[in-house]
Amino acid sequence: MNDFDGLRAIVTGGASGIGLAAASLLASRGATVATLDLNPDVPAPLIGLTADVSDDDSVRRAVDEAATRLGGIDVLVNNAGIGAQGDVTANDDAEWHRVLDINVVGMARVSRAALPYLLRSSAAAIVNTCSIAATAGLPNRALYSASKGAVLSLTLAMAADHVREGVRVNCVTPGTADTPWVSRLLDAADDPAYEREQLEARQPMGRLVSADEVAGAIAYLASPLSGSTTGTALAVDGGMQGLRLRPVRQ
Repeated sequence: MNDFDGLRAIVTGGASGIGLAAASLLASRGATVATLDLNPDVPAPLIGLTADVSDDDSVRRAVDEAATRLGGIDVLVNNAGIGAQGDVTANDDAEWHRVLDINVVGMARVSRAALPYLLRSSAAAIVNTCSIAATAGLPNRALYSASKGAVLSLTLAMAADHVREGVRVNCVTPGTADTPWVSRLLDAADDPAYEREQLEARQPMGRLVSADEVAGAIAYLASPLSGSTTGTALAVDGGMQGLRLRPVRQ
């Protein structure tokens, strides 16, 4: 499939997990791709650039360099983000500000730096990585859920602001994905095997979402073949949001 032939894409948080899977998929379908990451060690043909989404100067330098090396920007995947655990009492003000700054304001920084380039494209698309946590109440995820709820609202607002300028804006809302961050959480648990079983059991498909599956949804939303899709949140959650299955009789 070559629906991205001739298109130029940047992916934040693109050196691992969902970001790397998305960048690799876009490249395999014809895009030239720059990944922006704190540690941008990526395989060819991806171009790795250092960027800290919490720092505006760093973001602008990296986006401008990406645009120069790619010859423009057609697709932006806002994927960089961090996690947080605990109920509303678990994190102090500094941590609330840090997570919201990276997960929400970080997307705004990259988007505003990339928009001048996107506005010159005839196939401009932004895809934000959101989460099931934006629309479902998950235990011990108060801060993380708040940040992803903001990402969902930001996606809709950006879609409305830029639709008449020819820039489509959508997001993906993964369920619990098998990513390095989730692996680190499991490794830190008292009983990692039990915790994994619990995460798998809450998704109707009975397993974690793969990074490649989320990447497939990102590519769908970013593709020119989806040219009439904007302001949409695409769930990749194993049925977690919409399905209510009866318990299995033991």
